[in-house]
Amino acid sequence: MDKDGSGSRSHFEAMHFVEDVGLLLERQGIPRMAGRIIGWLLICDPPHQSASQLAQVLGASKASISTMTRLLIEMSLVEQVGVPGQRRDHFHIKPGAWDEVMRETLDEIVLGRQLADRGLELLERKPAELKQRLREAREVYAFFEEEYPALLERWEKTRKKTLR
Repeated sequence: MDKDGSGSRSHFEAMHFVEDVGLLLERQGIPRMAGRIIGWLLICDPPHQSASQLAQVLGASKASISTMTRLLIEMSLVEQVGVPGQRRDHFHIKPGAWDEVMRETLDEIVLGRQLADRGLELLERKPAELKQRLREAREVYAFFEEEYPALLERWEKTRKKTLR
């Protein structure tokens, strides 16, 4: 894929992909423009892009790109890099970002279970039917807290095999 989105696939298909990534990540609570940036950075050539390049290809303001790239850096999905011979900083998908996102998911699962436990403590002397909502939440979080580490371990083994 060239800088302007042309190449083996049409610009229209590329931008449709970018939009679909934006929509997917928006469903996960990430602003759509941040998702579009991720979408473009997943398919662009070169794999690093300046804020101006991102603004141009995504039809966004530089202010929006600045805000969203800062967010993506804070989320550890994107990193800012210098490119030899160029004065502007560029952005690219941070190596290992997806692994980190999955590990952070485990932290969120643990936190969810802990919060459900706290809620159940608050309702300790209440009737069982009032506790049911929290019990359901706690059971789901506890299940994934127990099962998710094994899944991450399997992923690490699979990843190591594919990198050989």
